[in-house]
Amino acid sequence: MSSRILITGVTGFVGSHMADFIVQNQPDAEIYATRRWHLSKMDNVRHIQDRINWVDCDLTDPVSTRAAFEKVAPERIFHFAAESFVSPSWNNPHRYMAVNYNGTVNLLEAMRISGSQARMLIPGSGEEYGEIEESELPIRETSVLRPVNPYAVTKIAQDLIGFVYHRSYGLNVIRTRAFNHEGPRRENVFGIPWYAYQIARVEAGLQEPELRVGHIDDKRNFTHVADMVAAYWAAMEKLPPGDLFLIGSEDESSIHTFRAALEQLIAMAKVPGITYRIDAEFVRPTQVPRLIGDTSRFRQITGWEPKVPYERILSDTLDYWRGRIAEGRH
Repeated sequence: MSSRILITGVTGFVGSHMADFIVQNQPDAEIYATRRWHLSKMDNVRHIQDRINWVDCDLTDPVSTRAAFEKVAPERIFHFAAESFVSPSWNNPHRYMAVNYNGTVNLLEAMRISGSQARMLIPGSGEEYGEIEESELPIRETSVLRPVNPYAVTKIAQDLIGFVYHRSYGLNVIRTRAFNHEGPRRENVFGIPWYAYQIARVEAGLQEPELRVGHIDDKRNFTHVADMVAAYWAAMEKLPPGDLFLIGSEDESSIHTFRAALEQLIAMAKVPGITYRIDAEFVRPTQVPRLIGDTSRFRQITGWEPKVPYERILSDTLDYWRGRIAEGRH
């Protein structure tokens, strides 16, 4: 049976992979996606652009959002549109709240006003937990929230307003918090793609063999984006609305510091002798030292398990940036 699926943020990292997943696994689905007229970069979805029904919309504008929602009348909504790069959030806190919180409110209001029974996935972030002590690991749904950057605060607000609309109006809001997910198409402002991008430039003779990095001793559990979008589909299909679930790989082989990831990427390089140094330009005002979650509730209900090994997260990311450098898109 076909279904009408709306994806916000489809031109971004996770949204584009979600569209790929639906095209490959749900061929009868009608995919609709928001874009900001000529302002949205289409590179990530150019290969499936003709499979998507495009709706021009600025989610920070309630009038625009309601008009787009009424036009699509979706049955499922994957809400990936967000400001997600942590570092600029200190200097642009209003922008992050406008997109992450207000944009979500506008969608929820459009659902409420129309009486929509659609299921809406709101993907939160492990970053919301902030300063977790070693003794408090693994993180669970009930763990205390200690956000240490404006981005995390906006994601908490986004999550909780989704809960409010579920409890107050009965909207079918699916709430998740995902731990670090990586892979092709993640922009080079983030840690692992930033390392891979620089290595690819070194290999191409475009920079000296010394990488500039930020703080690299924070520990994470890493999941490949292909596994994460499969998890989001399972969440949409099987999770009860209103409740909160954590998503991510928790196998020991997937838990590493950014330093370990950096050094393994350097070992994969085609040229020897690459070194790295910490540059104050890339060190944030506050750090999140450890984000390692217990995702057993999610796995028990959905049956989801990650399939892609950690090493392929690194190799896929490095190969992606090698390709972009070779094409001159850097």
